[in-house]
Amino acid sequence: MAVTDQQVQDALKQLIDPNTRKDYISTKSARNIKVDGSNVSVDVLLGYPAKSQLEPIRKEVAAKLRTIPGIGSVAVNISMKIVSHAVQRGVKLVPGVKNIIAVASGKGGVGKSTVAVNLALGLAAEGATVGVLDADIYGPSQPIMLGIRGRPESRDGKTLEPMEGHGLQAMSIGFLIDVDTPMVWRGPMVTQALEQLLNETRWRDIDYLVVDLPPGTGDIQLTLAQRVPVTGAIIVTTPQDIALIDARKGFKMFEKVGIPILGIVENMSIHVCSKCGHEERIFGEGGGERMCKDYSVEFLGALPLDINIREQADSGKPSVVSDPDSRIAQIYKEIARRVAVKIAEKQQDHSAAFPKIVIQNT
Repeated sequence: MAVTDQQVQDALKQLIDPNTRKDYISTKSARNIKVDGSNVSVDVLLGYPAKSQLEPIRKEVAAKLRTIPGIGSVAVNISMKIVSHAVQRGVKLVPGVKNIIAVASGKGGVGKSTVAVNLALGLAAEGATVGVLDADIYGPSQPIMLGIRGRPESRDGKTLEPMEGHGLQAMSIGFLIDVDTPMVWRGPMVTQALEQLLNETRWRDIDYLVVDLPPGTGDIQLTLAQRVPVTGAIIVTTPQDIALIDARKGFKMFEKVGIPILGIVENMSIHVCSKCGHEERIFGEGGGERMCKDYSVEFLGALPLDINIREQADSGKPSVVSDPDSRIAQIYKEIARRVAVKIAEKQQDHSAAFPKIVIQNT
């Protein structure tokens, strides 16, 4: 008995992608369905990086198709394709960069930079080409966290080559000044420095550029909103009430300037004693999730208050690369995949597809 195309589609409608939480037909991930008698082949194209998930997804899809009555051979091909997505109106994309993710917090000391670097490494571990822009001009920390030393090169005398660490392309004011040199600059100089670091770096075909923002809602954030093509923002907070008050301000700022919030990450959510294993919620409980409910945004994940996270970041080998199989690294990767899925669900950017009109005298 021959298998029909409809049977294949019905089977795929019953399967839920663990990352998008939707079926493969409604997301248009299943493509090129070919039925030859009882033999079936299908391509599954994921719009997000999921290197660790490709084989499990392939096996799951193949197993589901084999439940169709009368099925013969089954061939499932899984691939990934990351494209540019829409940003604020009137802001052009940065050459060599498809999507920009801003990582922000209302206040300092909530572990935003650690989340930013591990998010970037999580995306890279799942197969994306990733860059990190350290936008904290007054307190750059990414050079230390990525273990990068030295100065960036300029091959043409106009642009800078990004530095590299753990497979990431990176740029920071910290690469251009001495560690002990304070940046005694007023707002306009700081915003100009940010624009130069972004636009005068020769980024090489980056799928996601993670921008580590300084805390607060000042000049840097405003410049980012008005002149930098941001695909979406992530807010990092702790469960503590005082942190949540400031996180809400950061959330409202992005809302006002039209940058979509991809979700909220709660850092330092629980402390597990390294000696006895006792669990304690030092900074309170459930604050990040309550904030998500209040604003109807996604709770991307919660990270523990763990000495290893701090030690690994300080040593220049953040958790995702120093201990890739640990539970902490898995949480970062889960957050990274979910962020990428949220971006993949956004409207695509087609500005590059439109023809340019050139007026000539003939």
